[in-house]
Amino acid sequence: MKINFVIIAFALFALGCSENKQEQIQHLDGYWEIVSVENENGVLKEFNISTTLDYISVENTLGKRTKVKPQLDGTFITSGNVEEFEIITEFPEQLALNYKTPYATWTEFIIEATKEKLVILNEEGKKYTYKRFIKFNFE
Repeated sequence: MKINFVIIAFALFALGCSENKQEQIQHLDGYWEIVSVENENGVLKEFNISTTLDYISVENTLGKRTKVKPQLDGTFITSGNVEEFEIITEFPEQLALNYKTPYATWTEFIIEATKEKLVILNEEGKKYTYKRFIKFNFE
């Protein structure tokens, strides 16, 4: 299965975005809302509403990702579970995020990272598409 993942990853990156890696890294920081998940067979699951966001923070080549729930007053409640990762830039045309927790290690590839959109491919061949979350504003 890992070989299929590598083949899919490199095929997508051959078609991938032309943004340089440093620009992609600077766009990772922030709150991200899931839009869709596409499996390796092309089956797409879309999310119209998500009550949980991924908060990503990056400093140099190290980062953290945690689940948070936005509140109507503009604050966030965190799950307390933090996944730490290292950004790997050794691959041509793409970034890899190497995660390590007490329970598992895995790698994800950044297909696209812009101000408004984040697309990640995991080891199972699933492609996750996110949009940048905009805080609630009732004024």
